[in-house]
Amino acid sequence: MKKEKERHLFSGRLGFVLASAGASVGLGNIWRFPYLAAQYGGGVFLLIYIILAVSFGYTMIVAETAIGRMTRKSPLEAFESLSKKPIYRFGGWITVLIPLLIVPYYSVIGGWVVKYLAAFVVGEGQTIAEDGQFGAFIGSADQTLVCFIVFALLTVGVIYLGVQKGIERISKCIMPVLVVLAVIICVYVCTRPGAVEGIKYFLIPNFANFSYKTVVGALTQMFYSLSIAMGILITFGSYMKKDISIEKSTTQVEIFDTAIAVLAGLMIIPAVFAYSGGKQAAVNGGPSLMFVTIPKVFTSMAGGTVIGVLFFALVLFAALTSSIALTECVVFTMEERFKWSRVKATTITGLIILALGTLSCLGYGPLADFKILGMQMLDLFDFLTNSVMMPIAAFMTCLLVVRVIGVGKVILEVEDNGMPFRRKKLFSFMIRWVCPIFAIIILIAAIAGAFGLIHI
Repeated sequence: MKKEKERHLFSGRLGFVLASAGASVGLGNIWRFPYLAAQYGGGVFLLIYIILAVSFGYTMIVAETAIGRMTRKSPLEAFESLSKKPIYRFGGWITVLIPLLIVPYYSVIGGWVVKYLAAFVVGEGQTIAEDGQFGAFIGSADQTLVCFIVFALLTVGVIYLGVQKGIERISKCIMPVLVVLAVIICVYVCTRPGAVEGIKYFLIPNFANFSYKTVVGALTQMFYSLSIAMGILITFGSYMKKDISIEKSTTQVEIFDTAIAVLAGLMIIPAVFAYSGGKQAAVNGGPSLMFVTIPKVFTSMAGGTVIGVLFFALVLFAALTSSIALTECVVFTMEERFKWSRVKATTITGLIILALGTLSCLGYGPLADFKILGMQMLDLFDFLTNSVMMPIAAFMTCLLVVRVIGVGKVILEVEDNGMPFRRKKLFSFMIRWVCPIFAIIILIAAIAGAFGLIHI
């Protein structure tokens, strides 16, 4: 029993905060946040996102962490231990399926980062920045498969080591380095000629750019950035000791995550403005911004090769911490559900990642013509998890807290270490009313967008 507890507990608050921040700070912050901010209005998107993060996001982080610590179980077992009703069992299963479907395609994108980092390291940044290179790369099944497998093996290797020796230790090493790299790159980029206009666009709200797309985009991004409704926070909450403050830890994770998202925006948006002269077509580069526009930006700058190495190293570190957290959620569930050893659960999870990830790899190559709802495999997995399953999981979590556990019991869990829950009125209001309504809005908007009823 002693061995089991040691394996499944963080050593303290720092371990939990850095691991949770590592889970949150990933491709969602470094890749997704900047291109959405650029597309949906810059400063006004940032403002809406921060408001949602400190209200909706904060509430969901507290709720999921408290459920995990309260039950000491994986997401699936936590839902089922609290209620045997089919609807809550469904909630538990969908919470586990989300990371199982995310990690494979996430690892494919992580593989792209591996490729770009390697290219800049060996001095081929200029080559990979040429027009058509990104499309040629992702269309090449051999190259993408190798890079994807490298990234997946790095993730699974850390999971084999366990919670304290693997996840916590890696997070404590990587997160400080990640922050230092982000600051260095930000200072460099923001001092380039022409970057000031990009800084203004990103930091100063212009309400003329506001639309419903801004709110929907910020809502969907918040799930990705804060690791809400992915099972991660329930899993990590189950590893949290009782003497650690959930509210204080949540606040620190929230601040850390938002700060990195802002730094990511300051790394990318001013750089694009400086490179393009503020042309809207370049700013609205979308998902390709990091793999098409940014390499061109860096190779056009003095010292750009070094900055390219630092940038893609930062992105790789961020991607790994999130991938590790998502994989841990699945492995922990398998350990509990099937009574498997950690080695067996990790091995089987790794095989699933390789199988599903291969489909995403081939989706831009041999399977490029095979589409569902007009989407290639990677885009389909992203749509199903981020736009459909996560809002459902968030709604089910709210329902579980309000209808089964009771908001009062969750508040007592937060205050279990003797510290007052300072934002409990906000938490109570949000979890009862606002969070479930917003989750439904996201789900409806996503489905309507997929069928062309609205344009998002």
